[in-house]
Amino acid sequence: MGAVSMNESFDLNQAADTQVLVILRHGPQGGSLLREGLDAALVAAAFGRNVSLVFMGEGVMALCRGQDVDALGQKATAATLEMLQMYDITDVRVEAAAMTSMGLSEDDLILPVLPLPAKALATVIAAAPLVLTF
Repeated sequence: MGAVSMNESFDLNQAADTQVLVILRHGPQGGSLLREGLDAALVAAAFGRNVSLVFMGEGVMALCRGQDVDALGQKATAATLEMLQMYDITDVRVEAAAMTSMGLSEDDLILPVLPLPAKALATVIAAAPLVLTF
């Protein structure tokens, strides 16, 4: 299947058992891409898809404890992240280098995650039949 950009459409019904990998590269402040990515993950899971999340770059900041409403008045993503388990989204991976560069440890995050080095992340992404990037 390959990657699908936000401007393209993909009919999830075409592939009933499709694994969906959602890559979240944007932080919680300054835009809506993180929230849109999380919403896409929840919708895919609601339709019975097996959803995995990968937080990369600034996206890792979405997992930090103690978030509040940002300067633009956007809601923090903590409530949405806490709903993931209700939708059976438990495969949450993070870019280990991003965690390190931001001085974060797994104890700083609100969800259990699997930190992966770049090479392992590349393998995960290459193996996914459907990748959505936000």
